[in-house]
Amino acid sequence: MLSVRKSSIVILLLLFTFSAFAGKKITGRVIDESNQPIIGANVYWEKSRKGTTTDLDGRFELEKESSDTRLVASYIGYTSGIIDVSQSDKDIEIKLKGEIELQEVVISERKAGTIASRTSVVQTQKITYDELCRAACCNLAESFETNPSVDVSYSDAATGARQIKLLGLSGTYVQMLTENYPNFRGAASLYGLDYVPGTWMESIQVSKGTSSVKNGYEALAGQINVEFKKPPTADIFSVNLFASDAERYEGNADASWHINEKLSTGLLVHYSKDNNEHDRNGDGFLDMPLKEQVNLMKRWDYKSGNYVSQYGVRYLHENRTGGQTNHSEHGVIADPYRIHFNTNRAELFTKQAYILDPEKVESVALILSGSYHQQLSDYDKSPYNVYQKNLYASLLYEKEFTKMHSLSSGLSLNYDGFDENVTLAGIRTPYNRKETVPGAYVQYTYNLNDKLIVLAGIRGDYSTLYDFFVTPRVHIKYNPFDWFHVRASAGKGYRTANVLAENNFLLSSSRKMVIADDLEQEEAWNTGLNLSFYIPLFGKELTINGEWYYTDFMKQVVVDVDSDPHAVRFYNLDGRSYSNSYQIEATYPFFRGFTLTAAYRYTDAKTDYQNAAGETYRLKKALTSDYKGLVTVSYQTPLKKWQFDLTNQFNGGGRMPIADKAYPLWDENFKAFTIVNAQVTKFFRTWSIYIGSENLFDFEQKNPIIDSANPRGDNFDGTMVWGPVHGRKIYAGFRFNISRD
Repeated sequence: MLSVRKSSIVILLLLFTFSAFAGKKITGRVIDESNQPIIGANVYWEKSRKGTTTDLDGRFELEKESSDTRLVASYIGYTSGIIDVSQSDKDIEIKLKGEIELQEVVISERKAGTIASRTSVVQTQKITYDELCRAACCNLAESFETNPSVDVSYSDAATGARQIKLLGLSGTYVQMLTENYPNFRGAASLYGLDYVPGTWMESIQVSKGTSSVKNGYEALAGQINVEFKKPPTADIFSVNLFASDAERYEGNADASWHINEKLSTGLLVHYSKDNNEHDRNGDGFLDMPLKEQVNLMKRWDYKSGNYVSQYGVRYLHENRTGGQTNHSEHGVIADPYRIHFNTNRAELFTKQAYILDPEKVESVALILSGSYHQQLSDYDKSPYNVYQKNLYASLLYEKEFTKMHSLSSGLSLNYDGFDENVTLAGIRTPYNRKETVPGAYVQYTYNLNDKLIVLAGIRGDYSTLYDFFVTPRVHIKYNPFDWFHVRASAGKGYRTANVLAENNFLLSSSRKMVIADDLEQEEAWNTGLNLSFYIPLFGKELTINGEWYYTDFMKQVVVDVDSDPHAVRFYNLDGRSYSNSYQIEATYPFFRGFTLTAAYRYTDAKTDYQNAAGETYRLKKALTSDYKGLVTVSYQTPLKKWQFDLTNQFNGGGRMPIADKAYPLWDENFKAFTIVNAQVTKFFRTWSIYIGSENLFDFEQKNPIIDSANPRGDNFDGTMVWGPVHGRKIYAGFRFNISRD
């Protein structure tokens, strides 16, 4: 660990020495008539045509041309803006006006579906709604098909639970946010990805490694933030209908109203149903659980002068049934092994913000959210019930003293109350607990002409379960050249392990649950380095990103399925647990309307385990692919009449949990496999239709359920899942919208 930190420091010191050789830059921002940032606008010199594009905040930076003083900004649907920069080179603001009448729109540049901010100090990817539409994207779990960084896999072959994997670590180490407040924690962590309909999302922001201290202390491997459609900017009305050959049906609708100049409101509705039993491999178990979900959200936005507020309320109800089918090849099953869930979840939130001084970018904001989650479930003869109450509050203050110096500070409070119980072998065991964590943070940003940015933050929190702890984090961004950006980060993260709530899918097996007493709070350091290259090539720009992230656990609750093939043990780490993740990614628009992205990631994740005799041994993380390759291409014809998307995922092999040596029922390793997804979309003026296929070549893990013929026997296990548990799916859909523009 010490050598890694020394190496990082040396790299950063070497990078700082390059600053003397960098050229002078023009910096600024492109906005519309409502002072909103325009993302992806073209900014270039009038004579040489050399330029760049704006980032998520509408900001840009560009090498100064000695012979050219006129800067041009353009974007589809807006009149181009030209500004003379001979008298200024910093904080230029270019405002574009919308074109009054467009008889015909000719698309000269296709807007990027995934945008990486060039100016943000934290390495962040924004997945836009256009990118989400490249796949079926029924919910958040299916939103990362074209993203090389995030993996979504099934936790077991019976319940349909899906988890994110980031940097080689499970989704419990990824902080999930909705509109920048923590969400889907604890009881909602297993199925929360299914609780966010794809059509509700405006965008998704993915950041890897340690994050800002503003949003808390929990991001150990990264952070994913979901932005929902907002009434001021959402379509007046939109509909999305979806159906697949697996007999999944889904309907989505949303609408927004501008009640007056200050107040707007929106309604989002979702209904989906999987209502047919499928057992293609003939093992007697459903390939996918039967599900029915109703999801509603109502929200309001209010703006008056310097005061802005948002309010929202949401309700979800879901029934989910997995396990054995009612019939087998031998006839009707009298008493089938079934897993059933009945879930109800309610949320509410509000955001209040007031701009104290627009010129000094000084503001204060209050975020409040609350949720109640009820999951009543039966794993065959073993009931498991959990009730979770969560309250979250955050008070934030921000001020930009100068362009070079700015400060953020705030107070936060998080409360979790769990009423949880499980019945195993006829014995009911409660796991009730409450945790309240008040905290405070301060974060300082140093910005040297947008060339060198240092963001340093520290927060202190007090847990009623684990006492006081401190979370330091630092991010550095350095641009030695306009075409070369460097980011480095280091910081700590903490997390309270909710063992049963986050791992109850393990109950879909005959394994015994052995939970140690006095489990500690998890604690880890994360260090990262990112290199971004923007290389002009044949009149276009080749983007290459290389990155390395290292997560080292000081404390961890180990989930051990290796030391005993008939039990799962939870205990405190005694030794080392770490994950190294290396990734390289390249994107290039070969010709108009066509974009190709290729990426390769290698993961080295290992943990020290203990056997029954107390001996320690180190193993790779089970059920985790050693590598992943991705090639995704997209072509949109002129005038946006057709769009063709193809994604290839190359998943490496990995290690299986240790089987019973006397009676081994699975192999030691699983092999590499490839998944191909494809979609074709036809666009009309206000509507579009699409047809596609998931898992086009029908790859399916054989026998994902161990000893499926004896589900109440000692060897039954539905959690040995490393690949798809379903075969090829063909789907079709219809989209219609009345745009506010």
